[in-house]
Order: sequence, then structure tokens, then C-alpha cells
Amino acid sequence: MPQTPREIVRRSLKFEHPERMPRDLWLLPWAEARYPGAVAEIRRRFPQDFCPCGYQYYRTAPFKDQRYAVGTYTDEWGCVFTNIQSGVIGEVKTPQVRDIADWKLVKPPYDQLPRGRGEVTAAYDAIGRFYEATDKFVLPDIWVRPWERYQFLRGSENALMDLAMPEPGVRELLARIHDYYLREIEFWARSEIDAIPIMDDWGAQSRLLVNPSVWREMFKPLYREYCELAHAHGKFALMHSDGHILDIYEDLIEIGVDAVNSQLFCMDMSELARRAKGKITFWGEIDRQHVLPSPDPSAGREAVRKVARHFYDRSGGIIAQFEFGAGADPQTAVAVFEEWELFEKEI
Repeated sequence: MPQTPREIVRRSLKFEHPERMPRDLWLLPWAEARYPGAVAEIRRRFPQDFCPCGYQYYRTAPFKDQRYAVGTYTDEWGCVFTNIQSGVIGEVKTPQVRDIADWKLVKPPYDQLPRGRGEVTAAYDAIGRFYEATDKFVLPDIWVRPWERYQFLRGSENALMDLAMPEPGVRELLARIHDYYLREIEFWARSEIDAIPIMDDWGAQSRLLVNPSVWREMFKPLYREYCELAHAHGKFALMHSDGHILDIYEDLIEIGVDAVNSQLFCMDMSELARRAKGKITFWGEIDRQHVLPSPDPSAGREAVRKVARHFYDRSGGIIAQFEFGAGADPQTAVAVFEEWELFEKEI
């Protein structure tokens, strides 16, 4: 029997010979609004193997509908985002915690999680119905993001200074954020989903944002706990991190991250393959800075071949993924999936 999309993804993550490479399109509203024809073509010709869980427990759910609109919105942590371009997410301009001494003022949104036996049971029933109704690989519509959340609360400049010269309150604030994410993971890991998604951008264009030793001391233990909690409940742990993160790839493998979505084109692919191929799944991607904005579809095709040369493995460990977002050319976007399909037919 043909493998279901869920089985194809799971086999790829476990290096168990999926019948084809999994497909995953990250689609921003910006692209849907400007290129509905290209989006419809991709969805028709290259059905996706991943899907977000349709269940939402947030009591303040309307804020999620405002994330991509011009103006301001306040998220569940009370962080105020300002957005000047429709279809993408804005930035926090004024941090809540300007003085780290005020870290105790941060109130994690525990009230958003289901409470009480009846509410929790109803939530799990709803998630279970969603899961049974699809054959795709299901992810909760959340991102576990301790570093980015810290930045939203403190501001990026303050946050980087905090890591360089931690004052009293820095570790306490991080621990408060971490505790919330552990509870959120615990809720979802007990439900019928396939993986827990983690997202923290750790790379600049050519190096890590912080000294690797700082990352290993302050954040690696947090991610290890997330992975262990996910695996304890039979879930995969998937992570997204933008920028040049070569220095921590082996750490992510060590702590149990099953797949990483990273900017491969920022790094030396030969060296990355040497360190990580066969040990972790490369969850995309195709370069968003130069390749996808190109009006020449051959740029997308050549990029696919480059990724394939370095990371393709018949047994799995690679997912055909890219982000169709701001600045991307629709013909080049279509060409990426076309080329992955052609590549697999050739081998």
C-alpha cells in the first residue's frame, strides 16, 4: 500500500526509506495575497505532508488573526508588536522589561492553557478528532521559543547584553519563560500530534549571535529538556533556527533534535554534511535572500541540486521545504518543487 503523508514524514525522520521525499511549504499571507495562482498551483501539484493542528486553546485567540495586519497587536504575553507591512509579522519596539530588576512583573500566560479535568478532556478529544481526520503529519500551532520570547520581553539589544554580562534577574526571567514552555509541551505531548516545534534564531549571517559556550551553558539544557519531554511521550522534536548555526548543529544532534530547519546557504554545506548528515534530518530549506527572490526559475532549480548533492539520502533525513514569503518570485517557488520531483525521478 502507498505510504500516507504522515508515514512518509516519520520514515524520513527515522531514516526508514520513505517512498518519496516529504514536502513542506511555509506560506506567508504576503504570498497568498499577491500570488494566489502560484499558491494554488503548488498546493494542487505538490500536496503538503505537514499540517498544523486545527485545535486552538487560546482564550484570546483573536490576536492570532492580527499578527499579519498593518498596525499593532498584543500577544498572549502582553508583548506589543508593530507591523508596517501587510502579510508578515512585525516587531516589538518597546520591551516590557526595560530594567532586568523588574523581571518578576512578567506573567506567563498559564491562563491560556486548558484548566480542570473537564476542559483538558474536551481539548484532547478535539485534538484526537482532528488527528484521526487527517493522514498528514500534525504539528501544534505553537512555537517553543525561549530565546525569542526573552528578546520580545527585554528587547534584542538588552537581551544580548544580558547574555554577555548576566545580572541578577537574567537567569530568573529565563527560568520563568522555560517553565511555561515545559507546561505547554507537556499539554501537547500528551495529545495526538506527531511532533513538538521549537523556534529560536541563533545565527547571524556568518557566525553565531553569541559565543557557543554561552549558548551551551544557558540554552542547551533548556532544549534538552524540551526534546526529552517530547520523546518521553513518543513525539519528535523539530527545530527552526535562522542564520549561521554550524557551531551548534552537533549539540542539537546530541540533545535529541530530530530535524532542523536552517538557512543552509549561510553555511558551508560540505562541512555541515560532514558533521551532521545521517544524524539528523535537514528540514529544508532554499535560500530566501537571493535564490527565491530571483525572477529566473533556474536559480531555484540549481539551489535544489546543490542541497541534494550535499544532503540527499535514499533512506531519509531530508525534507523538501522552503518559505514562500516576502520578496519570493512565484515562478521560482514553483520551480523548487518541480526540481525536487524531477531529481527523485532521476535517481
